[in-house]
Amino acid sequence: MAKALVLMSGGLDSILAAKVLQEQGVEVEAVSFITPFFTAKEAIKASAMLNIPLHVVDITDEHLTVLKEPKHGYGRFMNPCIDCHALMIRRAAELMREIGADFIATGEVLGERPKSQNRKALDVVEHESGLDGYVLRPLSAKRLKPTIPEQEGLVDRDRLLAISGRSRKPQMALAEQYGITEYPSPAGGCILTDPMFSVRLRNLFRIEGRPSVKDINLIKVGRIFLSTEGVLIIVSRNERENEVLLETAGEGDIFFEAEDYPGPLTVVPKSDAGEETIYLAAALTAKYGKAKAASEVDVATWVHGSGEKRLIRIVDPANAVEVAPAQGDELAKVFRGKNS
Repeated sequence: MAKALVLMSGGLDSILAAKVLQEQGVEVEAVSFITPFFTAKEAIKASAMLNIPLHVVDITDEHLTVLKEPKHGYGRFMNPCIDCHALMIRRAAELMREIGADFIATGEVLGERPKSQNRKALDVVEHESGLDGYVLRPLSAKRLKPTIPEQEGLVDRDRLLAISGRSRKPQMALAEQYGITEYPSPAGGCILTDPMFSVRLRNLFRIEGRPSVKDINLIKVGRIFLSTEGVLIIVSRNERENEVLLETAGEGDIFFEAEDYPGPLTVVPKSDAGEETIYLAAALTAKYGKAKAASEVDVATWVHGSGEKRLIRIVDPANAVEVAPAQGDELAKVFRGKNS
């Protein structure tokens, strides 16, 4: 019996790719890759539904290297899809050999994504992964050259498909045929395709060079500012984001919270931040909470893990700082000077 390792995102295309192979009697295992930008949540659900083993592999370190300077560039935002897919298939090749699989399969559909799923891009991904001839795309196979597993009779090419283009109707019809009723929307689970997050991440790379996973997770929430000292400031927008910041921040990060007034939690993810940054973070904490209506307010600040607090008095919180939005985000250099 032939054995395939399917790249499983948990979206409909990857589910159908696995199902098409299962229908031919191919033994299927799945692999899902994780980074701070995408998870295996949907893949876990899909693999359970298909009753196939799932391998979850963290590729964060390699992905951050690719993300900083992708050989084939970015998509519309900060998504280096071609380089990312090549990395995934290269890592899948290692696992394929470990589990004794005969080939790799993906849910890619020719022409579904103009930049990363055109014929040239598919060939580039396959070649750069070092798996020429061993990457099967069951949903579009009849529109692509035969792979080695097809040529060797491990897979029946006649029972593969010829889907192409951006329409989802063929996949939805096939899902109905297989009785698959639960699958995520085609929007995708990669936050790198989000325009607002891309602005934040681009600036984080500019500031940090190679940011930590913790800092990447911090910029997923809240309002983001940049002090004149070049330090990020994250101000929560609601109670849930307060909890996320508390859960995400690490040792040495600096917290801010208004005394006696409900409002945001603020984090500066840099223990050696200067006094201008410290004051700005305190002023923003007061400005974006109930304290903004007060004539003055004390903002408590402490280093995560130390337990020692100090108070910074902010006069006229509503006008303590001027905020200049940048590129659709709150990320901007903002500091008007200390008031007394």
